[in-house]
Amino acid sequence: MLAWHRRLVKQKWTQPPSPGRPPVSDELRDLIIRLGTDNSRWGFRRVHSKLRRLGYKVSAATVRRVLRAAGFRPGQRRQAARREWTTFLKAQANDLLATDFFHIDTIGLQRLYALFFMEVRTRTVHILGVTAHATAAWATQHARQLLWQLGHRATTFTHLIRDRDAKFTAAFDTIFASEGITVTKIPPRSPNCNPHAERFIRSVREECTNRVLIFDRGHAEKILQKYACHFNTALADNLIRPGEK
Repeated sequence: MLAWHRRLVKQKWTQPPSPGRPPVSDELRDLIIRLGTDNSRWGFRRVHSKLRRLGYKVSAATVRRVLRAAGFRPGQRRQAARREWTTFLKAQANDLLATDFFHIDTIGLQRLYALFFMEVRTRTVHILGVTAHATAAWATQHARQLLWQLGHRATTFTHLIRDRDAKFTAAFDTIFASEGITVTKIPPRSPNCNPHAERFIRSVREECTNRVLIFDRGHAEKILQKYACHFNTALADNLIRPGEK
C-alpha cells in the first residue's frame, strides 16, 4: 500500500518533460573554466556576471555545473563564510531556535504543510500545526502560539534560524523581536545552513510519515504530535542516562 501511494504521489508531482536548454558550446565551456581557474576567489555567480557582461547568454546554474564538473572549488572567502556560520551555530546553540515547514501527502493526494520549531540545545521539537493552505498570517499566528507555550522560557532564547520562505514575513519576525529574539535568515537555497531543522525533517519522514497512510489534516496532526512526543522523550532519556552513570 505504501509503495502504491508513493507511486501515485510521484506521478502527480512529476512535471512534463521539457525541451531543455541548448548544449553549452566548447568555446563557452573553456571560457567558464578559464575564468574560474584564473580567479580562484570568485564564486560561480561572479563568473556568471562577467560572462553576461561579455554578451554570453548562459544561466548561473549552467556556470555552476560546468565549474563543478571541472573540479572547481569555492574561493577562500566562501570557505571562511561557511566556517563563520558553523562557529555561530556552535556558539549560539544553547540559545537557539530553528524553524521550518515540511510537506505531507495524504492518501487522497492532498498536500499538507506542517510547521515546527526546535529548541536546538535539547533538540526539543514543537509541532505547531498542519494545514493545506499555509499562509503568512497562519505562520504568524502559530509563532504567537509558540511563545505562549514557552512562557517565561522564551526569554532564554536569543536567535531564531529560518529560511527565506515567503510565509515568514516581517510580522512573523516582529513576534520574536518583541521577546528579544533576533531572527537570522539563512542564505537562499542553503538548507544545510539550518542543519538541525533539516535533520528532524529527515527523521520524521523516515520514521513516521513515510510509514503511515495519512487520511486528512486531523489525522496528520495527531500522528505528528505523537511522533514529536516520542522524539522528545527519546532525546530526554539519552541526555539523562550518561549523567546517571
